[in-house]
Amino acid sequence: MTSETENPPRQGKVFPSGLAALNGITDGASVLVAGFGGCGIPVKLLRGLAEIGVGNLTLICQGAWPQESGKFGIADLVAGGQVKKIISPLPFLPDNGGPVKELWEAGKLELEIVPQGILAERLRAGGAGIGGVFLPTGVGTRFAEGKEVRQFDGQDHIFEAALKADFALLRAQAADTLGNMVYQGSGRNWNPIMAMAAAVTIAEVDQVRERGGLDPELIITQAIFIDRLVLAS
Repeated sequence: MTSETENPPRQGKVFPSGLAALNGITDGASVLVAGFGGCGIPVKLLRGLAEIGVGNLTLICQGAWPQESGKFGIADLVAGGQVKKIISPLPFLPDNGGPVKELWEAGKLELEIVPQGILAERLRAGGAGIGGVFLPTGVGTRFAEGKEVRQFDGQDHIFEAALKADFALLRAQAADTLGNMVYQGSGRNWNPIMAMAAAVTIAEVDQVRERGGLDPELIITQAIFIDRLVLAS
């Protein structure tokens, strides 16, 4: 790493660069990556991961889907050999598997498929500090294999363990210097729930405003969950 990442100059939670904000991510880290269908993806932070070159990463995300031309994404980290495992509802699109499908079929990438609702509840449990939740989803399917089953109101429920990570990489429209954040439209997606489920949460934002510069009625993610901020451009 550069000296900037070893001793990153910053103003409170606001870091001067993506590399500085990523300080401390090492080989083998687990990382939550927000984004869905091209919206709310922390592109600058993902590029930073590629530049740092850390490997054996476990990424928890919606999927490593193809991005717009020239837009860096999770699939690029996979293609670069930096990812050991992906936990996702849909790691690759059926008609466009790309490097994720290729490396998985070659036995060089581990995939753990978690239905979207279950993934959300596991992350919510991780953020809430509880051990897990019992859910009716997946009863009688392969997703129930090896898991505890209990009955509630006459219906079987499967125990799903809480899911947390070392880092979370988020994307928001704006934040204040304290770390309170607002999102725009569907860019909200996984960001709020992932913000709560990591030891260190890093957010890439379009604007950083001074304290009091955000309408409190629009704040979705509170400052207590955000550790580091960096401007997207």
